[in-house]
Amino acid sequence: MSECTHIAELPRPEPAPQSATCLECLAVGSHPVQLRLCLACGHVGCCDSSPFRHATRHFEETGHPVMRTFEPGDSWRWCFTDQKLV
Repeated sequence: MSECTHIAELPRPEPAPQSATCLECLAVGSHPVQLRLCLACGHVGCCDSSPFRHATRHFEETGHPVMRTFEPGDSWRWCFTDQKLV
């Protein structure tokens, strides 16, 4: 894993999750495969293995570059802009 310029721009401490699950999936009656937390605003969205890819869609709509896994026991982060683990 390596640093990217977007890490330095993230709020400290990281934002609180806006929800416990992907609300967009709930709204359309889908079940999220795995959850991701936006480190800019706290949005919780489903991963790209979910049918609607709400975490990626959130990045595309907002430009918020870095998310982390929201799964218990995992701690990795991903920068959508740089397309790499950070």
